[in-house]
Amino acid sequence: MSDAPDLPRRPDAASALSQARRIVVKIGSALLIQGRDDGVARDWLAALAADIAALRAEGRQVIVVSSGAVALGRERLGRVRPGRGRLGAAAGGLEDKQAAAAVGQSLLMHAWEEALAPHGLIAAQVLLTRDDTERRRRWLNARATVEALLGHGVVPVVNENDTVATEEIRYGDNDRLAARTAQLARADLLVLLSDVDGLYTADPRRDPTAAHLALVETLGADILAMAGGANAATGVGTGGMATKLAAAQIARSAGCSTVIASGLAPHPLKAISEGARATLIAAPDGPMQAYKQWIAGSLAPAGTLALDAGAALALLNGKSLLPSGITAIQGGFEKGDCVRLTGPDGARLGVGLAAYPAEDLARIRGRRSDEIETVLGYRGPAAVVHRDDMVLEPR
Repeated sequence: MSDAPDLPRRPDAASALSQARRIVVKIGSALLIQGRDDGVARDWLAALAADIAALRAEGRQVIVVSSGAVALGRERLGRVRPGRGRLGAAAGGLEDKQAAAAVGQSLLMHAWEEALAPHGLIAAQVLLTRDDTERRRRWLNARATVEALLGHGVVPVVNENDTVATEEIRYGDNDRLAARTAQLARADLLVLLSDVDGLYTADPRRDPTAAHLALVETLGADILAMAGGANAATGVGTGGMATKLAAAQIARSAGCSTVIASGLAPHPLKAISEGARATLIAAPDGPMQAYKQWIAGSLAPAGTLALDAGAALALLNGKSLLPSGITAIQGGFEKGDCVRLTGPDGARLGVGLAAYPAEDLARIRGRRSDEIETVLGYRGPAAVVHRDDMVLEPR
């Protein structure tokens, strides 16, 4: 018998999926849309819904980022415009694409509702633009909505709001949208399902010697150079391996690992869990740690909240900041801005994201949380700065 210690198992896509508690799954148009008539691949979608239900039964939370609205809308508009053919990508430019998205989004959501319903799951439509994940106030609102949906056991189905998004405020592809969604939701794992089973050293469709990479631990220039273009054979997608690696970089910065896997076979998530070939791009830190580092190191405080001794002690014991503990407010900050937290002696306690603008905080300062709605006229959060949105100075 050998006395050598057991070596730790190298992480892979299967282990990452088995350990993740909150998962974002991105589905591209090439998977969801089948055939030349751009109809929904209902059998495939039903199998994926069964995979999602199985994860939910294990206590995991799943957020879906789904393409397909524009393709479905183009097909439907083609039917109602006899003799004029399907609405092409260039027909009328951005306005026609927005029109197709407006028509197709309801068709897309109906397909998801139909697929999830047999498992007792409810789908919720969440439409985002880039501003929703890059402006702090809107980011906080979007995050609160997603958290509420997950808390109710709902499956959020996220898509870009193509109906109103202009070129200046578009993500451009749903890989990046999925990464921003994972960042916003503080997900543990981002799964990008496409028509390839991971990252290769070269495009395997053109180079038979290309080697598959099961694990990527750093996203250096050498790895990024391996990305090829989109699979033009599908005709409906907008992203390629380059956009997937860009998405993985975004997710990784938020402490979220990424799996790039094939979704061509039925039950693609089950296949990953059973060891199907895929690429895991590992994140060095968890999502909460990365989020706290972002608050502490990337945001300049826009104001200061002075706290009484009781509130200061509560923060040191891991509690959130309530309005009753605030004695003074400085600065003209907005909701979602970073604020400095100081104790009764003026010493800095830490920083955090304000759940209210300075004007509203001035009105509820020193009051109980159950008085907020009466004073402000709307029901806001009980905590002025939630403990998850706070970083304290080392003791």
